[in-house]
Amino acid sequence: MKKTSIFSLTAALMMTANLYAQSSYTVTINPNICYQTIADFGSSDCWTADFVGKYFSDAEKEKSAKWLFSQEMDADGNPEGIGLSMWRVNLGAGSAEQGSQSGIEDITRRGYCYLDANGNYDWTKSAGQQYFMQQAKKYGVDHFLLFSNSAPVQFTKNGKACANKGVSGSNLADNHYADFAKFLTTTTKHFTDEGYNITLIDPVNEPQYDWTEGQEGSPWTNECIAKLARELDKSITYQRLSAQILLPEACQWKALYQDGTEKRANNQIEAFFNTSNSSTYIGDLKNLKRAIAGHSYWTFGTNADLKDIRQNVWNKAQEYNLDVYQTEWSMLDKEPSTSAGFPSSYDAASYMDISLYMGKLIHCDLTYGNMASWSYWTSFAQEKWGQKNRFYLLRMNAQGDNNNESYGDIQNGGTITDNSNLWVLGNYSRFIRPGYKRIDHITNKEEDLNKLLGSAYLSPDGKRIVLVYVNMMASQNSVRINIEGQKAAKDINVYRTSAKENLKHIKSSFSLDKLIAIPTKSVVTIVIDFEDAINTGISHIKADKAGSNDIYSIEGKLVRKHADSTEGLAKGIYIQNGKKFVIK
Repeated sequence: MKKTSIFSLTAALMMTANLYAQSSYTVTINPNICYQTIADFGSSDCWTADFVGKYFSDAEKEKSAKWLFSQEMDADGNPEGIGLSMWRVNLGAGSAEQGSQSGIEDITRRGYCYLDANGNYDWTKSAGQQYFMQQAKKYGVDHFLLFSNSAPVQFTKNGKACANKGVSGSNLADNHYADFAKFLTTTTKHFTDEGYNITLIDPVNEPQYDWTEGQEGSPWTNECIAKLARELDKSITYQRLSAQILLPEACQWKALYQDGTEKRANNQIEAFFNTSNSSTYIGDLKNLKRAIAGHSYWTFGTNADLKDIRQNVWNKAQEYNLDVYQTEWSMLDKEPSTSAGFPSSYDAASYMDISLYMGKLIHCDLTYGNMASWSYWTSFAQEKWGQKNRFYLLRMNAQGDNNNESYGDIQNGGTITDNSNLWVLGNYSRFIRPGYKRIDHITNKEEDLNKLLGSAYLSPDGKRIVLVYVNMMASQNSVRINIEGQKAAKDINVYRTSAKENLKHIKSSFSLDKLIAIPTKSVVTIVIDFEDAINTGISHIKADKAGSNDIYSIEGKLVRKHADSTEGLAKGIYIQNGKKFVIK
């Protein structure tokens, strides 16, 4: 007994010494400074969820649904799933019914349409897709978004769900704008009546592209999008729906705030929300969400892009008091640069390298882009051509898959396996729930996107703070947490994702005055609960209230409007554009 005790004490002292020897950060959390309110974290069902729901066994389907939607813990305190709060549901255009005549070769990129050419609705279609909608509702997913890549084929110019080359405007026929809007709202009303909380309708997707093949899709100009939005607004009012319109799912962020980025549909924030653009202004529509939606593709290769592009879209959005929604991302494009902390190639990257970089991108979207919603593309996929986990949360293993040498038919079923992508997203989605606010997180070291990244979130009742850390480094870090106005916590729980851990609950005793380890190449969530609600002192200060160069006192009082300089300010701490600065 004595030898064991001496050994344990020695080991504990060595571990403590090693912990202090690693790079440590002093973190100050200020709940008085709030940024965006989080709407949700989500993922898309397009298109393979329908195949899983139809062709895979009940056990595989149920396991998949639990991984995606559950908010429960197992007996050891580990999350059973990532608790998505948004489920993005694709409304197919009818290419699946057309089969090989659709012009879309890949069957997993075709979609069934609830509406036929005779005007009849068949709600039994897309049964596999509806299985996951039902599971999401059962598990308590907060929000559902219905999105369309193409209008139903009977409404398009060429009778297909993808466009002909050189089509002008969009592939939606000029006389069918109201019909497409009616289809969207009728479908929304059906599922709302079925008990689904449909909060958003997104009628267009990546309008900048031609979409002549490969999947359902249509090009759109800003004028055509505005025309459709007006029809959809009227139809939502007629159907007495609470769902709002979300636009425009831009293919990349720069298309939202500058001209000349893509061949069409550029500078979309100005187009839709500047009153001087009479042909495209839709900012006065009753049922339009005061938000702008885009995708994080193509803008994640360097640290400069991760920071500057996201700040630019946020700054432009704030000119019109808009939230920013990130509605699609997976690791498209060439590999990120080594200067951004990614390995030299996708071949050299591990599965965790890819997941870790996703964690870094989410951090940048939330902290530099102040994004209120974040969703992955797409939930299920086979792993092909050495792509590893670049394009899925859950891997479909079809019967006949053979180590990237041959690929089985998912219509014959198979198995589903989880992946570090799923659990890294869960470090955010499982714990940062709808209504949480991002709050001020300051460290004693300037943020380096290749080192330790951290952000903080406050629950609506003020009794919980959630911290998420992404350690990009090949060495362990640690954090000592100071929360302004709080000396002790009721409870602290830590959850970790690494190459060998899937959102694992770390069983240990933690306190605010002790270092908490953030191991090498891991994503760690720290959940801090308090007995009573934190008294923030500032109830409504947000980044959007401190925008346009307005300067606020630390108490939230407006000090100087549209300030170009700080000359003449008294000594103290101030807030400008959501950032603290000190006048000495």
